[in-house]
Parts: sequence; C-alpha cells; structure tokens
Amino acid sequence: MPRQQNQGSVPFFDFKALFAEDPEGFTEVVRSTLATGGIILQGAVDTFEQRLSRYVGCGFSVGTSDCTNAMQLGVRALGIGAGDEVIISSHTFIATAQAVRFAGATPVPVEMQADRMIDPDAIASAVTPRTRAVMVTQLNGRVCDMDRVEAVAAKHDLLVLEDAAQALGASFAGRRAGSFGKFGAFSFYPSKLLGGFGDGGALTTSDEALADRVARMRNHGANRQKQLDDGGTVWSTNCRLDNVHAAILNYKFADFPRSLARRRQIARTYHAAFEGLPDFGRPPGPDEGGPHFDVYQNYEIDVGGREAFRAHLQAKGVGTILQWGGSAVHQMTGLGFTQRLPFTERFFERCLLLPMNQFMTDDDVLHVCSTVRMFHGLSPWKDMAAVGAADAPAEPVAA
Repeated sequence: MPRQQNQGSVPFFDFKALFAEDPEGFTEVVRSTLATGGIILQGAVDTFEQRLSRYVGCGFSVGTSDCTNAMQLGVRALGIGAGDEVIISSHTFIATAQAVRFAGATPVPVEMQADRMIDPDAIASAVTPRTRAVMVTQLNGRVCDMDRVEAVAAKHDLLVLEDAAQALGASFAGRRAGSFGKFGAFSFYPSKLLGGFGDGGALTTSDEALADRVARMRNHGANRQKQLDDGGTVWSTNCRLDNVHAAILNYKFADFPRSLARRRQIARTYHAAFEGLPDFGRPPGPDEGGPHFDVYQNYEIDVGGREAFRAHLQAKGVGTILQWGGSAVHQMTGLGFTQRLPFTERFFERCLLLPMNQFMTDDDVLHVCSTVRMFHGLSPWKDMAAVGAADAPAEPVAA
C-alpha cells in the first residue's frame, strides 16, 4: 500500500508508512506470535536466522537486539580487546567505533575514497604492530572493493570484519555483504532496507564456533536450551532479538527483493535526472556498478552551496538530512580522535542525503528530481526510469 501523496511534501522518511504498507498482515503476525506464548528466542528467531544465513550466503546467523551489539559481541568473541587496534572508515556511524571501543580495543578511523567507501590504501598506511583487524563499513547499500581490502588484510595478517548495517542484499563480485569477513553485522532499525518496528540486528558468519560463542554472549552465557556455560566460560550480556521482531522480519523478508528493485528504480531515476548538474556529485548509478550490485539504503550526494541547496529543498517540501549529524567519526574530537583526514573532511562540508525508500510514490520521486533541477534553473523531470533486467529478482526470499 503506497504512501498517500501529501501535496508535494516528501519527508526524508515516513515512519507511518511502515505499518500502512500492510496493517492487517502485520497485526496478524503479532497476534499469532503472541498467542503461542513464545516470546524470547523461540521458533521465529530460529527461522529468521536460518533465512538470513541462506540469503547472505554464510553458514550461521545470530539475532541480536541491534547491530551495535552484534558488532561488539563479534569483536569480543574474536578476542580483540585492550592493546589492539581496529581500522575503520571515518565515513561511518559512530556505532562502528563504539563497538570496537567497548570491546576494549582502539578504533582507528581512516580516509574514504571517491565512491564514499573506505580507501584500501589508507588501510595499509594505518597498520601498526597493534592492528588486529579492519572493520569495513558497507555503506549506503554498497559493498567495498573487497578484492583490494582482502589483499591488504592478507598482506598485514589482519582479520576482516563487516559493518553491513546498511547493505543487506548488496553484493560485490557475486558475494553478498555479510559473507566476506570473519563476521558481518546487520541492522533492522525501522528505516533500514529490511526495517522492523523497533531495534533489531544480527551477526552473520561462516565460523560455527564464533556463532556459538556470540549466541551465548547475547543471552547471559546460556545456549538455546537455556543452559549456562559449564563453569561460566564467557562474560556475556543480554541483547537478544525478540521473537515478535523476528516474526515481523520473517514476514517482510518474503517480499524483500521487490523493495530492493524499487530502490534501484528510484536511484536510476535520480541518476538520470541529476546528470550534468554543476558542482554536484552523485553515487555510482545502478547500471555502472561493474562488480557492484548496490541497493541504495541511502542516496548520498555532495553539492556546492549545500546550505542554500537544503533550504531550497525544504521550502519545496523535500526532507533531507546530514548523515550522522554532519560529522565524520574522526571529527568527534571529544572522544579522543586526533586524525586529520582532508578528503573526508571536504566531503562532509558538501554531503547530504535525499529521500530514498520503497514507500515513495512516483510523484514523490519526480517531485524530488524536479526540485533539485529547479535549484539549477532546469526544467522539471517527468520520467521514472525503467527497472532493468539486471535488478533484484521479484521472487520471494525462501523460508
């Protein structure tokens, strides 16, 4: 059920549209799940973990309360802690750094490259004798150039970890985000690609021992039979994925490919409408990704005169945001970061996010395109781009 057009106003994200998409279906999922009396770590969680593993292309998944805890538990379970360093991109949410920090290690932010992803050369330059891992951020629905990342990691004997919060369904060279490193971590926050009705996350891995350890760490050290470790072998916490959240995610997962196809259609329309605009940087388009299959969690542009541009869009009813409040991680000097990263800093003076989600109507998309073009004195945009044959398949994600 598409969101009703609101007189030319296009919010950055309409949270009401989440439920309005299928109110009867969602209500029945919640009712039937609660009626079983199975609330914590029951069948819906098992089903979702199995489905996620198959979709990502890894052996195991562990549902958690959120992505930050999935990352933190993964780092801790690998024995990374005090005295260790983990290289991250500075163009990421602070949660990436927080997960490393609260595992006891030191996050080391480095430069991004032109496609907004971590610069593999910057990874190599940041390696010290204390470096244990690199945690790449699969950002905005795009996967890093993992061939180069893995080559640098192998040369320096580093573990590869993935903050894939924004990249479910994205791939590089035929492999999906969350399947490359020792672990991947996903977010199911409401505005994410597969968004639930609250917080939620998961860790994916092909390492069975790591999956088992993280599964215990999310549940006070207990296994699925609610039995504690013999002798208490791991310090743990409580950050389980709730059964109702898992049931909702299962229900939505079946139609997930259609959501990705819609996002790629919107991105293709944006890409065409914004071609040739002066002092205006676009992300790579859906049809020029090479080994990349991008799913557009966000549509991040960079523009000259950003504040005047944002004011123009706001006056025309188009919502925008500055990702992460407009600061890269290394610019949060109150947390102790001292790096200078000129390329990233220049980018954060120009970047912002346009509306991008599967709930947007065609009128919404064309209004955004036309409003952006009007700022540059160009005519309105009237055509939605066709969804190409190479886009996400329409068949459901199998249970």
